Amino acid sequence: MGAANPSRGDSRQKLDSLLGARKETLALYSELAALRPFSDVEDEVGVVLQEFCETLMDYTASAHFQLYRFIEDGTERREQVRKVAEKVYPSISITTEQFVNFNDKYDAGIDGKKFTALDNDLSSLGEVLADRIICEDQVIAAFAMRKNNPAEA
Repeated sequence: MGAANPSRGDSRQKLDSLLGARKETLALYSELAALRPFSDVEDEVGVVLQEFCETLMDYTASAHFQLYRFIEDGTERREQVRKVAEKVYPSISITTEQFVNFNDKYDAGIDGKKFTALDNDLSSLGEVLADRIICEDQVIAAFAMRKNNPAEA
């Protein structure tokens, strides 16, 4: 049947969307981190922080809707992709929770009290982002393996 090619193209599109959201999140993370020390640039930090929170939530949603939902709902037929996704999904879930917690704390902006915590929270979030990327890259590599070895199902 001709369904294999659209499925492969659909997978590529989903991965491209996820990688685009990731790239935008990392760029804003870097922009925000570059504003340290935060108390010296309160107005600018607030603007970048709000944009970062929005982008972080878009990235989180993209990972779920572009990568994991079609694995969870059973439409992913490639066994290797499913195995890798099942292995890393618990870690992805933990990072998602941490992203949501960061967003809940900072999306409404910052005040003097939150400024003192932002530096540490942002550093911790950077580690969480790195962990998330490692997990996602394992799933992406499983997709790439399929692309490079079409004999696998």
